[in-house]
Amino acid sequence: MKAILTIVRFLVGGLFIFSGLIKVNDPVGTAIKMEEYFEIFSLEIANFFHLFVPLALPISIFMVVLEVVLGIALIVNYRQNWTLKALLAIIVFFTFLTGWSAITNSVTDCGCFGDAIKLTPWESFIKDIVLLVMIIFLYLSQHDPQSEAAEKRSHFIVGGSLVLSLGLALYAVAHLPFIDFRAYKVGNHIPTEMQPSAEYIYEYVMEKDGGEFKFETYPTDPAYKFVAMNHLNPEAAPKITDFGVWNDEGDFTSEVFTGNKLFVVLYDVSKSDKSSLSDINDLVKALGDKIEIYALTASDGSTFEAFQKEVGLEIPYYYTDATVLKTITRSNPGLWLLSNGTVQGKWHYNDVPNYSEVLDLVK
Repeated sequence: MKAILTIVRFLVGGLFIFSGLIKVNDPVGTAIKMEEYFEIFSLEIANFFHLFVPLALPISIFMVVLEVVLGIALIVNYRQNWTLKALLAIIVFFTFLTGWSAITNSVTDCGCFGDAIKLTPWESFIKDIVLLVMIIFLYLSQHDPQSEAAEKRSHFIVGGSLVLSLGLALYAVAHLPFIDFRAYKVGNHIPTEMQPSAEYIYEYVMEKDGGEFKFETYPTDPAYKFVAMNHLNPEAAPKITDFGVWNDEGDFTSEVFTGNKLFVVLYDVSKSDKSSLSDINDLVKALGDKIEIYALTASDGSTFEAFQKEVGLEIPYYYTDATVLKTITRSNPGLWLLSNGTVQGKWHYNDVPNYSEVLDLVK
Protein backbone atom coordinates (compact mmCIF):
# COMPACT_ATOMS: atom_id res chain seq x y z
CA MET A 1 0.00 0.00 0.00
CA LYS A 2 2.77 2.41 0.90
CA ALA A 3 4.48 1.77 -2.44
CA ILE A 4 1.23 2.51 -4.32
CA LEU A 5 0.78 5.75 -2.38
CA THR A 6 4.33 6.80 -3.23
CA ILE A 7 3.85 6.05 -6.93
CA VAL A 8 0.56 7.97 -7.07
CA ARG A 9 2.07 10.86 -5.12
CA PHE A 10 4.98 11.15 -7.55
CA LEU A 11 2.71 10.84 -10.60
CA VAL A 12 0.37 13.59 -9.43
CA GLY A 13 3.16 15.83 -8.14
CA GLY A 14 5.24 15.34 -11.28
CA LEU A 15 2.33 16.18 -13.54
CA PHE A 16 1.56 19.36 -11.60
CA ILE A 17 5.21 20.41 -11.72
CA PHE A 18 5.44 19.69 -15.46
CA SER A 19 2.20 21.54 -16.23
CA GLY A 20 3.15 24.45 -13.99
CA LEU A 21 6.67 24.88 -15.37
CA ILE A 22 5.40 24.96 -18.95
CA LYS A 23 3.04 27.76 -17.97
CA VAL A 24 5.61 29.55 -15.78
CA ASN A 25 7.51 29.77 -19.05
CA ASP A 26 4.61 31.79 -20.52
CA PRO A 27 2.23 33.34 -17.94
CA VAL A 28 0.95 35.83 -20.50
CA GLY A 29 -0.22 32.96 -22.69
CA THR A 30 -2.07 31.46 -19.72
CA ALA A 31 -3.60 34.87 -19.00
CA ILE A 32 -4.85 35.11 -22.60
CA LYS A 33 -6.50 31.70 -22.19
CA MET A 34 -8.06 32.74 -18.86
CA GLU A 35 -9.42 35.90 -20.47
CA GLU A 36 -11.10 33.66 -23.05
CA TYR A 37 -12.70 31.59 -20.29
CA PHE A 38 -13.85 34.67 -18.37
CA GLU A 39 -15.38 36.24 -21.48
CA ILE A 40 -17.29 33.06 -22.31
CA PHE A 41 -18.43 32.52 -18.72
CA SER A 42 -19.65 36.13 -18.54
CA LEU A 43 -21.91 35.41 -21.53
CA GLU A 44 -23.00 31.87 -20.70
CA ILE A 45 -23.00 31.67 -16.89
CA ALA A 46 -22.97 35.04 -15.10
CA ASN A 47 -22.02 38.56 -16.08
CA PHE A 48 -19.73 39.07 -13.06
CA PHE A 49 -17.04 36.86 -14.66
CA HIS A 50 -16.25 39.83 -16.89
CA LEU A 51 -14.81 41.58 -13.82
CA PHE A 52 -11.97 39.04 -13.77
CA VAL A 53 -10.75 39.86 -17.30
CA PRO A 54 -8.46 42.75 -16.18
CA LEU A 55 -7.10 40.48 -13.44
CA ALA A 56 -6.23 37.61 -15.79
CA LEU A 57 -2.47 38.14 -15.63
CA PRO A 58 -2.06 38.26 -11.82
CA ILE A 59 -4.46 35.31 -11.52
CA SER A 60 -2.40 33.47 -14.15
CA ILE A 61 0.88 34.08 -12.29
CA PHE A 62 -0.69 32.95 -9.02
CA MET A 63 -2.11 29.77 -10.57
CA VAL A 64 1.01 28.65 -12.47
CA VAL A 65 3.29 29.23 -9.47
CA LEU A 66 0.80 27.44 -7.23
CA GLU A 67 0.85 24.40 -9.54
CA VAL A 68 4.63 24.10 -9.28
CA VAL A 69 4.74 24.66 -5.52
CA LEU A 70 1.93 22.19 -4.80
CA GLY A 71 3.53 19.57 -7.03
CA ILE A 72 6.83 19.88 -5.19
CA ALA A 73 5.08 19.99 -1.80
CA LEU A 74 3.30 16.72 -2.64
CA ILE A 75 6.47 14.96 -3.74
CA VAL A 76 8.42 15.97 -0.63
CA ASN A 77 5.34 15.08 1.47
CA TYR A 78 5.13 18.57 2.94
CA ARG A 79 2.15 19.18 5.27
CA GLN A 80 -0.01 16.46 3.72
CA ASN A 81 -3.41 17.69 4.82
CA TRP A 82 -2.87 21.28 3.68
CA THR A 83 -1.22 20.28 0.40
CA LEU A 84 -3.88 17.73 -0.54
CA LYS A 85 -6.75 20.11 0.31
CA ALA A 86 -5.15 22.76 -1.90
CA LEU A 87 -4.66 20.22 -4.71
CA LEU A 88 -8.28 19.12 -4.39
CA ALA A 89 -9.46 22.72 -4.67
CA ILE A 90 -7.35 23.46 -7.74
CA ILE A 91 -8.22 20.20 -9.55
CA VAL A 92 -11.94 20.76 -8.91
CA PHE A 93 -11.55 24.22 -10.45
CA PHE A 94 -9.67 22.81 -13.46
CA THR A 95 -12.20 19.99 -13.87
CA PHE A 96 -15.01 22.53 -13.96
CA LEU A 97 -13.22 24.53 -16.67
CA THR A 98 -12.36 21.54 -18.84
CA GLY A 99 -15.75 19.90 -18.28
CA TRP A 100 -17.52 23.05 -19.39
CA SER A 101 -15.28 23.26 -22.45
CA ALA A 102 -15.87 19.60 -23.33
CA ILE A 103 -19.65 19.80 -22.99
CA THR A 104 -20.15 23.17 -24.70
CA ASN A 105 -17.06 23.10 -26.99
CA SER A 106 -16.78 26.81 -26.21
CA VAL A 107 -12.98 26.65 -25.67
CA THR A 108 -11.23 24.21 -27.99
CA ASP A 109 -7.88 24.24 -26.15
CA CYS A 110 -7.76 24.41 -22.36
CA GLY A 111 -4.13 25.54 -22.29
CA CYS A 112 -3.39 22.85 -19.66
CA PHE A 113 0.14 22.44 -21.01
CA GLY A 114 0.48 25.85 -22.67
CA ASP A 115 1.50 25.69 -26.33
CA ALA A 116 3.77 22.69 -25.75
CA ILE A 117 1.11 19.96 -25.78
CA LYS A 118 -2.33 20.46 -27.27
CA LEU A 119 -5.23 18.49 -25.82
CA THR A 120 -8.82 18.33 -27.03
CA PRO A 121 -11.49 19.45 -24.53
CA TRP A 122 -12.49 15.84 -23.80
CA GLU A 123 -8.86 14.74 -23.39
CA SER A 124 -8.34 17.58 -20.90
CA PHE A 125 -11.51 16.71 -19.00
CA ILE A 126 -10.61 12.99 -18.76
CA LYS A 127 -7.09 13.94 -17.58
CA ASP A 128 -8.57 16.08 -14.80
CA ILE A 129 -11.05 13.38 -13.76
CA VAL A 130 -8.19 10.88 -13.42
CA LEU A 131 -6.18 13.40 -11.39
CA LEU A 132 -9.20 14.14 -9.21
CA VAL A 133 -9.62 10.44 -8.41
CA MET A 134 -5.91 10.07 -7.63
CA ILE A 135 -5.88 13.13 -5.34
CA ILE A 136 -8.98 11.93 -3.48
CA PHE A 137 -7.25 8.56 -3.03
CA LEU A 138 -4.19 10.31 -1.56
CA TYR A 139 -6.35 12.50 0.67
CA LEU A 140 -8.22 9.51 2.10
CA SER A 141 -4.96 7.59 2.59
CA GLN A 142 -2.98 10.15 4.57
CA HIS A 143 -0.45 8.60 6.92
CA ASP A 144 1.80 9.77 9.72
CA PRO A 145 3.21 13.31 9.38
CA GLN A 146 6.89 14.04 8.74
CA SER A 147 9.49 14.20 11.47
CA GLU A 148 10.51 17.66 12.61
CA ALA A 149 13.83 17.46 10.75
CA ALA A 150 12.17 16.25 7.53
CA GLU A 151 9.56 19.02 7.73
CA LYS A 152 12.27 21.65 8.06
CA ARG A 153 14.01 20.32 4.94
CA SER A 154 10.79 20.19 2.96
CA HIS A 155 9.85 23.68 4.19
CA PHE A 156 13.12 24.97 2.71
CA ILE A 157 12.52 23.12 -0.57
CA VAL A 158 8.93 24.33 -0.94
CA GLY A 159 9.88 27.90 -0.02
CA GLY A 160 12.74 27.85 -2.51
CA SER A 161 10.45 26.54 -5.27
CA LEU A 162 8.01 29.37 -4.56
CA VAL A 163 10.70 32.05 -4.88
CA LEU A 164 12.26 30.48 -7.97
CA SER A 165 9.03 29.82 -9.88
CA LEU A 166 7.63 33.26 -9.06
CA GLY A 167 10.88 34.89 -10.20
CA LEU A 168 10.84 32.94 -13.47
CA ALA A 169 7.19 33.83 -14.10
CA LEU A 170 7.76 37.54 -13.52
CA TYR A 171 10.85 37.48 -15.75
CA ALA A 172 8.90 35.79 -18.55
CA VAL A 173 6.21 38.48 -18.28
CA ALA A 174 8.77 41.30 -18.40
CA HIS A 175 10.59 39.78 -21.36
CA LEU A 176 9.45 36.82 -23.50
CA PRO A 177 8.97 33.08 -22.81
CA PHE A 178 12.25 31.26 -22.24
CA ILE A 179 11.17 28.56 -24.71
CA ASP A 180 8.89 29.48 -27.61
CA PHE A 181 6.56 26.59 -28.50
CA ARG A 182 4.57 28.55 -31.07
CA ALA A 183 4.70 28.30 -34.86
CA TYR A 184 5.93 31.91 -35.11
CA LYS A 185 9.17 31.26 -33.21
CA VAL A 186 12.65 32.28 -34.34
CA GLY A 187 13.95 30.01 -37.09
CA ASN A 188 10.56 29.03 -38.50
CA HIS A 189 9.70 29.75 -42.14
CA ILE A 190 6.15 31.07 -41.93
CA PRO A 191 4.99 30.06 -45.46
CA THR A 192 6.11 26.48 -44.72
CA GLU A 193 4.21 26.50 -41.42
CA MET A 194 1.12 27.53 -43.39
CA GLN A 195 1.30 24.38 -45.55
CA PRO A 196 0.45 20.76 -44.66
CA SER A 197 3.50 18.79 -43.60
CA ALA A 198 2.34 15.81 -45.69
CA GLU A 199 -0.38 14.93 -48.14
CA TYR A 200 -3.70 14.39 -46.42
CA ILE A 201 -4.89 10.79 -46.15
CA TYR A 202 -8.62 10.13 -46.09
CA GLU A 203 -10.75 7.09 -45.42
CA TYR A 204 -14.19 6.79 -46.98
CA VAL A 205 -16.82 4.91 -45.03
CA MET A 206 -19.52 3.50 -47.32
CA GLU A 207 -22.59 1.33 -46.89
CA LYS A 208 -23.85 -1.40 -49.20
CA ASP A 209 -26.43 -4.15 -48.65
CA GLY A 210 -26.52 -3.42 -44.94
CA GLY A 211 -22.75 -3.71 -44.53
CA GLU A 212 -20.18 -1.03 -43.86
CA PHE A 213 -17.01 -0.76 -45.94
CA LYS A 214 -13.91 1.45 -45.82
CA PHE A 215 -11.92 2.63 -48.85
CA GLU A 216 -8.77 4.66 -49.37
CA THR A 217 -10.27 6.10 -52.57
CA TYR A 218 -13.88 6.98 -53.22
CA PRO A 219 -15.59 3.97 -54.83
CA THR A 220 -17.08 4.44 -58.31
CA ASP A 221 -19.77 1.79 -57.79
CA PRO A 222 -23.05 3.75 -57.35
CA ALA A 223 -24.38 0.94 -55.16
CA TYR A 224 -22.24 2.23 -52.30
CA LYS A 225 -23.88 4.86 -50.10
CA PHE A 226 -21.67 7.49 -48.49
CA VAL A 227 -21.56 7.41 -44.68
CA ALA A 228 -18.52 9.41 -43.62
CA MET A 229 -15.06 10.63 -44.58
CA ASN A 230 -12.34 10.33 -41.94
CA HIS A 231 -9.09 12.30 -41.91
CA LEU A 232 -6.42 9.76 -40.97
CA ASN A 233 -3.44 12.05 -40.48
CA PRO A 234 -4.66 15.26 -38.82
CA GLU A 235 -1.10 15.83 -37.53
CA ALA A 236 -0.19 16.83 -41.10
CA ALA A 237 -2.40 19.92 -40.89
CA PRO A 238 -0.68 23.32 -41.19
CA LYS A 239 0.66 24.71 -37.93
CA ILE A 240 -0.55 28.17 -39.01
CA THR A 241 -4.04 28.47 -40.48
CA ASP A 242 -5.16 32.01 -39.74
CA PHE A 243 -2.26 34.33 -40.59
CA GLY A 244 -3.25 37.25 -42.77
CA VAL A 245 -2.15 40.86 -43.23
CA TRP A 246 -4.21 43.51 -45.00
CA ASN A 247 -5.12 47.19 -45.19
CA ASP A 248 -7.98 49.17 -46.68
CA GLU A 249 -6.50 48.70 -50.15
CA GLY A 250 -6.21 44.92 -50.08
CA ASP A 251 -4.24 41.89 -48.93
CA PHE A 252 -0.56 42.25 -47.99
CA THR A 253 0.14 38.71 -46.77
CA SER A 254 2.32 37.55 -49.66
CA GLU A 255 4.45 40.71 -49.45
CA VAL A 256 5.23 39.92 -45.80
CA PHE A 257 7.34 36.99 -46.96
CA THR A 258 9.58 38.89 -49.36
CA GLY A 259 12.78 40.68 -48.35
CA ASN A 260 13.71 41.87 -44.87
CA LYS A 261 10.92 43.33 -42.77
CA LEU A 262 10.67 44.48 -39.18
CA PHE A 263 7.18 44.57 -37.72
CA VAL A 264 6.08 46.55 -34.69
CA VAL A 265 3.29 44.41 -33.22
CA LEU A 266 0.55 46.39 -31.46
CA TYR A 267 -2.46 44.16 -31.06
CA ASP A 268 -4.35 46.64 -28.87
CA VAL A 269 -3.06 50.20 -28.74
CA SER A 270 -5.34 51.03 -25.79
CA LYS A 271 -3.44 48.48 -23.67
CA SER A 272 0.05 49.02 -25.07
CA ASP A 273 3.01 50.29 -23.07
CA LYS A 274 3.38 53.78 -24.55
CA SER A 275 6.58 54.55 -22.67
CA SER A 276 8.39 51.85 -24.64
CA LEU A 277 7.59 53.52 -27.96
CA SER A 278 10.42 55.98 -27.38
CA ASP A 279 13.02 53.21 -27.73
CA ILE A 280 11.17 51.71 -30.69
CA ASN A 281 11.02 55.10 -32.42
CA ASP A 282 14.76 55.50 -31.90
CA LEU A 283 15.30 52.10 -33.51
CA VAL A 284 13.06 52.99 -36.46
CA LYS A 285 14.99 56.22 -37.05
CA ALA A 286 18.37 54.48 -36.72
CA LEU A 287 17.42 51.83 -39.26
CA GLY A 288 16.24 54.46 -41.72
CA ASP A 289 15.77 52.94 -45.17
CA LYS A 290 18.06 49.95 -44.45
CA ILE A 291 15.06 47.71 -43.78
CA GLU A 292 11.31 47.89 -44.36
CA ILE A 293 9.40 48.64 -41.16
CA TYR A 294 5.65 48.27 -40.66
CA ALA A 295 3.19 48.12 -37.81
CA LEU A 296 0.71 45.25 -37.36
CA THR A 297 -2.41 46.01 -35.34
CA ALA A 298 -5.87 44.73 -34.55
CA SER A 299 -7.06 48.22 -33.63
CA ASP A 300 -9.24 50.13 -36.11
CA GLY A 301 -7.63 52.62 -38.47
CA SER A 302 -8.77 55.87 -36.84
CA THR A 303 -7.76 54.65 -33.37
CA PHE A 304 -4.36 53.53 -34.60
CA GLU A 305 -3.67 56.76 -36.48
CA ALA A 306 -4.52 58.80 -33.39
CA PHE A 307 -2.15 56.58 -31.44
CA GLN A 308 0.59 57.10 -34.05
CA LYS A 309 0.33 60.87 -33.70
CA GLU A 310 0.44 60.63 -29.92
CA VAL A 311 3.59 58.48 -29.79
CA GLY A 312 5.27 59.67 -33.01
CA LEU A 313 5.34 56.24 -34.67
CA GLU A 314 5.59 57.29 -38.32
CA ILE A 315 5.48 53.97 -40.18
CA PRO A 316 2.88 52.30 -42.46
CA TYR A 317 0.46 50.00 -40.70
CA TYR A 318 -1.55 46.90 -41.59
CA TYR A 319 -4.29 44.92 -39.91
CA THR A 320 -3.91 41.42 -38.47
CA ASP A 321 -6.22 39.37 -36.29
CA ALA A 322 -5.69 40.07 -32.57
CA THR A 323 -5.38 36.38 -31.66
CA VAL A 324 -2.68 35.93 -34.31
CA LEU A 325 -0.72 38.92 -33.02
CA LYS A 326 -0.94 37.62 -29.44
CA THR A 327 0.38 34.30 -30.70
CA ILE A 328 3.26 35.93 -32.58
CA THR A 329 4.48 37.76 -29.50
CA ARG A 330 3.47 38.10 -25.85
CA SER A 331 4.57 41.73 -25.87
CA ASN A 332 2.37 44.75 -26.68
CA PRO A 333 4.21 46.42 -28.35
CA GLY A 334 6.67 43.83 -29.58
CA LEU A 335 9.10 43.46 -32.48
CA TRP A 336 9.08 40.67 -35.05
CA LEU A 337 11.84 40.39 -37.67
CA LEU A 338 11.39 38.39 -40.90
CA SER A 339 13.81 37.67 -43.73
CA ASN A 340 12.08 36.17 -46.78
CA GLY A 341 9.45 34.69 -44.50
CA THR A 342 11.85 33.22 -41.92
CA VAL A 343 11.65 34.58 -38.37
CA GLN A 344 15.05 36.02 -37.46
CA GLY A 345 14.22 37.80 -34.23
CA LYS A 346 11.56 38.59 -31.64
CA TRP A 347 11.84 41.19 -28.88
CA HIS A 348 9.82 42.36 -25.91
CA TYR A 349 9.41 46.12 -25.53
CA ASN A 350 11.74 45.90 -22.53
CA ASP A 351 14.47 44.45 -24.76
CA VAL A 352 14.44 46.68 -27.83
CA PRO A 353 17.62 45.86 -29.81
CA ASN A 354 20.01 48.38 -31.34
CA TYR A 355 19.99 48.83 -35.10
CA SER A 356 23.21 46.88 -35.68
CA GLU A 357 21.78 43.82 -33.92
CA VAL A 358 18.78 43.87 -36.24
CA LEU A 359 20.87 44.32 -39.38
CA ASP A 360 23.29 41.54 -38.37
CA LEU A 361 20.37 39.10 -38.28
CA VAL A 362 19.28 39.78 -41.87
CA LYS A 363 22.67 39.89 -43.63
